[in-house]
Amino acid sequence: MSQHNSCTYHDLEGKSCEGEDLGNGYCFWHDKTIDKTGMDLRERLETYAKNGGMLQGLQLKQANLRDIRLVRRGCSTGYDMRNCDLYHADMHNAHLFNINLSGSSLMKAKLNNSKLHKANLQDTNLLGVKLVNSRIDNIKIGKYIQQESIAHLADKNNDRETAIDNYEQSEEIYRNLRKTAESDGLHILAGRLAHKELVMRRKQYAPLSKDRLVSKAVDLFCGYGESPMNVIVFSLGMIFFCAIMYFIFGIKEADTIVKMSLSNSFIDNLYNFFSTIYFSVVTFTTLGYGDITPVGFSRLIATIEAFIGSFALALYVVVFVQKTTR
Repeated sequence: MSQHNSCTYHDLEGKSCEGEDLGNGYCFWHDKTIDKTGMDLRERLETYAKNGGMLQGLQLKQANLRDIRLVRRGCSTGYDMRNCDLYHADMHNAHLFNINLSGSSLMKAKLNNSKLHKANLQDTNLLGVKLVNSRIDNIKIGKYIQQESIAHLADKNNDRETAIDNYEQSEEIYRNLRKTAESDGLHILAGRLAHKELVMRRKQYAPLSKDRLVSKAVDLFCGYGESPMNVIVFSLGMIFFCAIMYFIFGIKEADTIVKMSLSNSFIDNLYNFFSTIYFSVVTFTTLGYGDITPVGFSRLIATIEAFIGSFALALYVVVFVQKTTR
């Protein structure tokens, strides 16, 4: 009775595959030298998965996996398909609920009309993946996608060419995911992805360039239109900063100059500071009651604050409406 050698592939935990070695040291599923282009492997892979076959590291470039169902019913965790190569695989209408594809390549894979609820796509190559009409609610992509991490590392090593190339790829991936989220009605996710898309575009600009500095300012000010809270925080900071300036340089209430003075008691200075906060609020909101007026250098501060305030309030309305009407 002949004895077959086992596949030499080991998963991330060190467990070895029990498949049969086909001559290159690997089984059919883990052998990258076997051309699987166009092979209809849906039923075989479903059976392999149900029988407990090792799903990590599968080599399925350009395989035909249309309508595949890889769902572990009744289990809290999905199938573990980490580090798989699914480049250009045809996975139309796939059901991949809760699947773990971390570290895998889905580059140019066709996943139109697929269901990827709760899929783990952290550190997965998502460049060019087709996701038309796919469900991606609650997917996990991590803080950084694969190309973004590569770009950050390249930036640290002063390799701008590699960094720009990967930031550009990252922008494309985030744009693709954002469009899918929008069509799926996942507006919160779409907003987060839209923000990341624009951050990736900013990273392609030269450091300290005008375009990059302006883009960063817009991000800090309103999160590229995705963060109304940023506008509120900025507005409160601006009001408080200007109030301090008025407290130092003085404002006029009736016939009295209101400002900080070492000769005043703590209570008097505290009252004066509250008056400057009040004046800063009415100036920022352009209410202008007229009961308090700026004097000296405070006039310039009031002019700048009023201009920024009118702009900030208008921007807040736009950003808030955009977020609530999605």
